Amino acid sequence: MKVSVIVPVYNTAAYLEKCLDSLVNQTLNEIEIIVVNDGSPDDSQKIIDQYASNYSQIKAYQKPNGGLSDARNFGLEKASGEFIGFVDSDDYVSPEMFESLYKKAIEHSAEIVLCDLEKVNERGEAFRDLPQSPQLPEKIALKKDFTIFGEMACFACNKLFKKELFQDLKFKKGIHFEDIELIPQLVLKSSIIAKINQPFYKYFERQDSITKTHTKKGYDMFLAIQNVKEAFDASEYSNFKEDFDRFFMFQGYYSYLAYVAYVQDKNLKAEMVVELEKQMKLYGISKKRIFNYQRFARNYLFSLPMKKQIFYLLSFINLKLIRLT
Repeated sequence: MKVSVIVPVYNTAAYLEKCLDSLVNQTLNEIEIIVVNDGSPDDSQKIIDQYASNYSQIKAYQKPNGGLSDARNFGLEKASGEFIGFVDSDDYVSPEMFESLYKKAIEHSAEIVLCDLEKVNERGEAFRDLPQSPQLPEKIALKKDFTIFGEMACFACNKLFKKELFQDLKFKKGIHFEDIELIPQLVLKSSIIAKINQPFYKYFERQDSITKTHTKKGYDMFLAIQNVKEAFDASEYSNFKEDFDRFFMFQGYYSYLAYVAYVQDKNLKAEMVVELEKQMKLYGISKKRIFNYQRFARNYLFSLPMKKQIFYLLSFINLKLIRLT
């Protein structure tokens, strides 16, 4: 088996057929689709059973609810593929995705291969591109160029991973930013990353994911960064300190503050901004460095939509303003 694709499922019956259709119609033949029902109370299992009976490449499992990390780790235990992929059950992918990623992995002897994503709406219309380091070559030897570490979106779902990378690493259970905690550690175990700048992965942005209440689980961002820092310091790439700082600026500042923006409890929001200030001091990151942060070889702040630019510019003026909004 060349590729095992792990699909955790929880209450996504409305979207699951589109996801599974995109996987059973992959152009890669040597593929297994490991569907893990993580205790869904909806009709997801009926759909899974139907597909499992019709398509031999689907391996279906049920387990008590344990969260996304637990479901992915369960799938890893069942996987027999040379490479591992992950697809969220409300998303879908292009037919050629896994064949293209697999071929690129073999061509460049890469431990990780990634592609671009695009956000799609309920009608399947793409409305936002999510490119991944388009300025870098398709083969990246990390010892020569570690740039990608400081600007990579830490999605598990747009990547293919050599299975051996998970021998001593798994998704951390019980934290909110499990991808940000694990994906950089997998990069630190790698020597070559390959990429294809085509949007094979279709990231469905559900309305309820936009409007849901954000909570103190946002603090998990700094737990994730701490674990990455420990792995970074122990790795062969520990001399690339500037790239770790860029990782903190992208995730620990921009991504964290974007999360805090949706916190409704004003007291909690104020506390979370105070924690951000503490973390910036801990890692020695100034606002000036954040303001000048480069992603894809250009200033990240001024590549954002105007509304986000204004929000972050306010944060550079005074984080206390963010606490009060």
